[in-house]
Amino acid sequence: MISALAPSMAACDTPVAAFVVSDQSRIERPLCDLAGDAERGRAIVAGRKGNCLACHRAPIPEKKFHGTIGPPLFDTGLNHSAAELRLRLVDSTRLNPDTVMPAFHRVRGLNGVRADRAGQPILSAQEIEDVIAWLLTLKQEVPD
Repeated sequence: MISALAPSMAACDTPVAAFVVSDQSRIERPLCDLAGDAERGRAIVAGRKGNCLACHRAPIPEKKFHGTIGPPLFDTGLNHSAAELRLRLVDSTRLNPDTVMPAFHRVRGLNGVRADRAGQPILSAQEIEDVIAWLLTLKQEVPD
């Protein structure tokens, strides 16, 4: 199934990249065929833009407060492929309609979006790929 949110895979001049969901569980191709950068991805996870630590524990010891609503991220690279992570980040409601995880790269069908952010995803295609690159490096056991 092809998302109707953008005209083509190569078009990255639109706020939301086109993507194809395979087997209802993953997006195989990187958004806009972009390569992710793990260092930038870590900064997004640790920072306010991604705000991932509000819900997840992660190997980012310089940040004191980590959430426990979502699963810990320490072993994400062992348990998920890039394709699986891409769908979770782009639109986690496709996997679980009741999830509290935001759809980081979707702009339609959302509630409570500020007027100045309407039509803009939380994370760009590049930022999605950067976060995936960092998550794939996480291959340690979850600490107690």
